[in-house]
Amino acid sequence: MDHGKSTLVGRLLFETGSVPEHVIEQHREEAEEKGKGGFEFAYVMDNLAEERERGVTIDIAHQEFETDTYNYTIVDTPGHRDFVKNMITGASQADNAVLVVAADDGVQPQTQEHVFLARTLGIEELIIGVNKMDLVDYEQNTYDETVEEVKGLLKQVQFDSDNASFIPISAFEGDNISEHSENTPWYDGETILEALNGLPEPSPPTDAPLRLPIQDVYTISGIGTVPVGRVETGTMHPGDMVSFQPSDVGGEVKTIEMHHEEVDMAGPGDNVGFNVRGIGKDDIRRGDVLGPADDPPTVAETFTAQIVVMQHPSVITAGYTPVFHAHTAQVACTIEEINKKIDPSSGQVEEENPDFIQSGDAAVVTVRPQKPFSIEPSSEIPELGSFAVRDMGQTIAAGKVLSVTESE
Repeated sequence: MDHGKSTLVGRLLFETGSVPEHVIEQHREEAEEKGKGGFEFAYVMDNLAEERERGVTIDIAHQEFETDTYNYTIVDTPGHRDFVKNMITGASQADNAVLVVAADDGVQPQTQEHVFLARTLGIEELIIGVNKMDLVDYEQNTYDETVEEVKGLLKQVQFDSDNASFIPISAFEGDNISEHSENTPWYDGETILEALNGLPEPSPPTDAPLRLPIQDVYTISGIGTVPVGRVETGTMHPGDMVSFQPSDVGGEVKTIEMHHEEVDMAGPGDNVGFNVRGIGKDDIRRGDVLGPADDPPTVAETFTAQIVVMQHPSVITAGYTPVFHAHTAQVACTIEEINKKIDPSSGQVEEENPDFIQSGDAAVVTVRPQKPFSIEPSSEIPELGSFAVRDMGQTIAAGKVLSVTESE
C-alpha cells in the first residue's frame, strides 16, 4: 500500500510513449485540484479503473505498452479494497513481477505476503524497484539496508535472490525508470526498462489443451455476452467448440478480440474478450474455465494438494474450511484430511496423518470444495494447479494440486 505501484506503472507508460504528455498534464491539474499533488502518474491507471466501472472497454485492468524488445501487458489492480484477492488473480496471470518497496518504509507485512504469493503462483524471478529514493535523498545506505531486508524475505520463501535485480528508483521523479539517473552515481546497474527488456521470453505452453479462466463477463451492445480472460494454455480460434466448467455450458466461438481488434487466434498469455454462440451473461461466471468441448476442464469432487502454511493464529485441523483462490476462482473448501507433514525444504515426510499443522509447516492434504471447482493437477497444467488459501482477511497458506478426483 502506498509504495508507488500505480505511479511506477503510469511513469512507465508515459516514458514508453503509451500515454501522451498532455494527458499527464491534465492528471496533474486534476490531482492538484483534489489536493493530491503528485498523483498524476497514478491517475493513468485509476482512470482505467473508472473506465472499467462504466464497462466501456474489454481491456479492464490490462494495459499494454511496447519497447524495441517486447510487447508487454501490465496487470495492475488499482483502487480495490479487496486488493490481495485481486493480486492473486493478477499474479496468477503473470509471467514476471516487479515488486515495489519504498525506501522510506521498508518491507511491510503486505510485502511479505506478496512475495510469498508470487513465489507460490509460479513467478520465477523478481525485479525489485526500491522506490521513493527522492524521499531519502538518494542515500546509498538506505538503499543497501532495504535491499538486505528484501533479500532476507526472499530467502524465507526460497526465492533465488541471485536472480533478482534490485534497482533504486523514484517513480515520481523518473529516476532509473527508462534512463540512468544522475542522482544515483553510486549505482551502475540496469534501469527498470532494461531489466524488463532483459527478461527471458516465456516459452508458451501451446501443446497443452486450451484452458482460459474467466475473469469477468460483460454485456457489450452490438456484440452480446463477452467473457474476458487470459489464455493460460493451448490456442483458441473462431469456430472452435468450447465448454465452460464448472457451469457446464458450451457452444461455438464466434469472435475473439484483443486490445480492441478482432483476431483469428489467441494463444498463451493473450488477454482476450470473446463471444460464444448461445451463451448468455447468466450462464457463466468469473472462476469458470473454458476448454475444448472434447477435452473439457477438470471439475474436482476432491483433490490432494501440497500446501505450505504461511501464517495461522492457532492450528489447522481436519474440518477447517477457508477460501481457496485458484486462477480467477474463489471457492470455500474443507480440508478433509491431513495425510502427512513434510519438511518444507527437503520434501521428506516428517509425520504420517498428523492431528494438526501450524505456521511454517508443509503438508499433503485432501480437500473437498464446497461447490463445483475447476482445477487441474500442477504436473499436467501448472497454470491451473496452484492456489492460495485465505481466511480472516489474510493469506494463510498456498500450494499446488497433486491429483484430482473428478466429480461425476
